[in-house]
Amino acid sequence: MIFRQFYLPSLGHASYLIGDEKTGQALILDAQRNVSDYYATARQQGLRIGYAIDTHGHNDYLSGITEVAARGDVELLGFHEARLGYDHRSVKDGELIEIGDVAFEILHTPGHTPEHVSLLIYDRTAGDEPTMLLSGGALLVGDLARPDLLGGPDEARNAARDFCHTIQEKILWRLPDHVEVFPTHVAGSLCGGNIGSRLSTTVGYERKTNAVLTRVSNSEEFVEECIRLDNLPAVPPYWRRMRAQNLAGPSPLAVLREPPALNPQEFAAHMRDGAVVLDARSPEGFAGGHIPGALNVGLSTSFSTWAGTVLEESDRVLLVLEAPDRLWDASWQLLRTGYELPVGWLSGGMQAWKTSGEPVEAVDEISVGALRKGMDDSDMTVLDVRQPAEWADGHIPGARFITGAEIPERLNEVSATAPLAVVCGSGYRSAVIASFLRARGHKDVRNVTGGMSAWRKAGLPTEPD
Repeated sequence: MIFRQFYLPSLGHASYLIGDEKTGQALILDAQRNVSDYYATARQQGLRIGYAIDTHGHNDYLSGITEVAARGDVELLGFHEARLGYDHRSVKDGELIEIGDVAFEILHTPGHTPEHVSLLIYDRTAGDEPTMLLSGGALLVGDLARPDLLGGPDEARNAARDFCHTIQEKILWRLPDHVEVFPTHVAGSLCGGNIGSRLSTTVGYERKTNAVLTRVSNSEEFVEECIRLDNLPAVPPYWRRMRAQNLAGPSPLAVLREPPALNPQEFAAHMRDGAVVLDARSPEGFAGGHIPGALNVGLSTSFSTWAGTVLEESDRVLLVLEAPDRLWDASWQLLRTGYELPVGWLSGGMQAWKTSGEPVEAVDEISVGALRKGMDDSDMTVLDVRQPAEWADGHIPGARFITGAEIPERLNEVSATAPLAVVCGSGYRSAVIASFLRARGHKDVRNVTGGMSAWRKAGLPTEPD
């Protein structure tokens, strides 16, 4: 058996290629939208990709399953109860798909979503027992995937009950400890509240150490633990669009055009035509001088999530980059979350913009020491945009809390005129939100440099929720 894991830190997403050496066939599970790496790996191993399947209708990224099929003669599989809009062969719980010495057993594992399936892998060259579980969003490393994405509290409770049966009957009671577990949602994903840093685990290890499983002794406790939403990350706005598009089948990208380099005059013309400037430089570079009205989302492992938070679905994007070789990194992160390719990028960067005579804006950041003094001496408001669990663990006394993912919907709750200091853990997320607030007309907004890390290191007071 040939096995490969592909990890995207920007989305906390893992996908998989499993191939059989005897027949030369392979299956792809939970494909990312850029499928080139799968075909390159298959080519290197002398494999032909014959099958592809998604474990569920994903909320956090656009699937590449239709992209896989567009590149070759691939049979797409889908659980028979899932309402899929693309051509596929329906499979049922317990069905076995065999390719040479490798077999895939379809396990219906609802909880994270109703149609969720996991794949139990058999390697006949190693015996008759299963060797791996590709668990999707069922069993994670140190966690379980959240059941709250498809409705309100009642729907979440019902999903948690399904999850309880899934974990007990399909995994813990059935599978031996040695079975390796490879989830789709891994470190960096917002589909869990406490996912471990490792990219795989085993059934036995989770049986003994998984924080959710070890804290409960009966099914009702399991349900209550699953629906504890206070420890879960806030959902970015773009997630609401992903599941429907994935179930329908994302449109294949075909041949991607190269986003053009634009001189400052061309760049400005697109701005006047309504395009949105997304400045992908660091918060420090942005603060030193940027295009007025630009959004600042530094090109990091969090770029996809935060671009999807502050951009509208239909926005046409203009990029400002630290360096031209970052163009396709930014472009693919936008494509994976449902945006079109950028209209173009600023040739020569901010230096070219400054020397062209176009307007430049700088922003005032604020240190934690100056913030403490400003809170005492003025009417400055501190806006904490971290995740709920971070806020509960300790925050600046008197601060206001609106988690960053909710800011676009709750914009009317933030004063457009009062002095505002935005704080997060280190300064990255707060820089994103501060730029968003300025672009929406808020006049006096500052990013707190170093965030709560700097506040605590300075020995300044905090209070728990």
